Amino acid sequence: MSAHFSWQLPFGAQVSAPGRVRFRTWAPGAKTAAVEIDGRGRVPMQAEPDGEGWFALETECDPGTRYRYAFMSQVDGEVLVPDPASRGQAGDVFDPSVVVDPHAYQWQYPNWAGRPWHETVLYELHPGALGGFAGIQQRLPELAELGITAVELMPVGEFPGAQNWGYDGVLPFAPDASYGTPEQLKALIDTAHGLGMMVFLDVVYNHFGPDGNYLNSYAPAFFRHDMNTLWGATIDFRRPEVDDFFTQNALYWLQEYRFDGLRFDAVHAICVPEWLAKLGRRIRQETGGQRHVHLVLEHDGNAAHLLGFAADGSDAAGSATHVYDAQWNDDAHHVLHVLLTGEDGGYYAAYADRPAEKLARCLKEGFVYQGEVSPYSGEPRGEPSADLPPTAFVNFLQNHDQIGNRAFGERLTVLAHPQALHAAQALLLLAPQIPMLFMGEEFGAAQPFLYFTSHRDEELARAVREGRKREFGRFPQFSDPALLEKLPDPNSFSTFIASIPEPGPAPESAAWLGRVAQLLRIRSLHIAPFLRGAHAIDAQAIGPKAVNARWLLADRSVLNITVNLAEQGLTESLDRLAHPAGADLLYDSGGALEGLAAGCFPGYAILAIREPATPMGAM
Repeated sequence: MSAHFSWQLPFGAQVSAPGRVRFRTWAPGAKTAAVEIDGRGRVPMQAEPDGEGWFALETECDPGTRYRYAFMSQVDGEVLVPDPASRGQAGDVFDPSVVVDPHAYQWQYPNWAGRPWHETVLYELHPGALGGFAGIQQRLPELAELGITAVELMPVGEFPGAQNWGYDGVLPFAPDASYGTPEQLKALIDTAHGLGMMVFLDVVYNHFGPDGNYLNSYAPAFFRHDMNTLWGATIDFRRPEVDDFFTQNALYWLQEYRFDGLRFDAVHAICVPEWLAKLGRRIRQETGGQRHVHLVLEHDGNAAHLLGFAADGSDAAGSATHVYDAQWNDDAHHVLHVLLTGEDGGYYAAYADRPAEKLARCLKEGFVYQGEVSPYSGEPRGEPSADLPPTAFVNFLQNHDQIGNRAFGERLTVLAHPQALHAAQALLLLAPQIPMLFMGEEFGAAQPFLYFTSHRDEELARAVREGRKREFGRFPQFSDPALLEKLPDPNSFSTFIASIPEPGPAPESAAWLGRVAQLLRIRSLHIAPFLRGAHAIDAQAIGPKAVNARWLLADRSVLNITVNLAEQGLTESLDRLAHPAGADLLYDSGGALEGLAAGCFPGYAILAIREPATPMGAM
């Protein structure tokens, strides 16, 4: 296999031969177009004869050359802009684009084919907070040793400024220059593959950021003008050119950069829902069966019909629409957060009533809301999910949204009782659902993760600050104006610095790391190998904050987990919850098995055992 990989984009700057580059772009709102090439000036582009707004040019040009497009816009007059399909930028979104030769990087592990989905243990991280692509690359060996099998990068597409969550991206093909070069990103991925780790990328196809997006000037047809999203103009996926722009983006990251999977941000905001199934099928077609490529959704509508694509490439649910491996399960997060913190404001109100029953439903069936009316929205939410495998759900206690969208970015380490948090983390890492940790969670980081930006436009920065104040001012706990004034300024560099996770005192952080490593070893040896074909037997609430759940694994043994997140113990018997004869003890948080055998399951405790296959267990 070649040690070089590239994906031939039908637009952007594509090296066509040594010393030659083909430029092509869609600008239906422009009368004329040219490429302004560094050192040569403007070279006119030719309008393609189909009259659909495409302009093209092939000319002498070398990799590393800076360039921009110059359009004579029908609305704004002359505009000078970066390439919307730029593979790299010379600084920022406002600067020239750079011709990138994909063959400049020689892959060290070109035969890497990925790992099956059921082996996935995700670690979500913000590239900037961990030192850019090179900084992440240095961290990979310790993460691999810990038992992480996949790192997930928050969006890397070029955004305005040097510090940003990544969801303000405007050039989705260009790795942000503040994180490093395209070659450094490839080196990160290549190094991970050499360590047996997958790398996922979070991609944003539901909106562009508010600064540095010039498409409205020369391609207004890129957007719908009859509707808006929460973040601005709605991208018009009804247009074949728009459809192809994002389809090519997904294939580009998977094929040219060799990412092992993609996480699709807030796809419920995409105006053509059918596009998701179409995209997934195209990705499966192009990537074929030679690699494990995994596709994960974030979808507020709990779209179960899209899920269940098996890791071996077969359609687990028998429907061609099931092309996504899993969805982030916000339901599981929300109910666990309620159990750990007692918070019941905002969307947590939908999980505050009988939370243990809701947690049991998550562990057994996936989603809490499968078409029922949500008390928060007053509308039906979700689709039936009980027939899906446990691995169709990515569970987590924390992620960038659930920490960073809090006013002060608090982590659970400062919101929950530490022993309850330890038990919840053990449940996360031992249950059959795919687990995800957020950076720093492995050593119990106490630093916040705040919302940060670095907009150069002070008016926009001020609008973001005031918008945050208005958003949180609606909540009763922020009725004091003085408290609102204490909200961290998203555009302040100190807000970004405060969000970098660091281990605490050695004894405590080492204990966290040791516990996570122990749990991930148990998962790797005794649970993950038996998840293909696993399914839930039952799950039930056994107390106000306690659940017992059982799953039939592929070898016909039964994984049995009992967890109590309350301080008070429960009157319970071992024989009622498990079939202990011949069972293997996987994990005991401390005195749980002994207490249960004596008729009392302790508070803040978890017990995980594997029962041998029995007729009852095989039901």
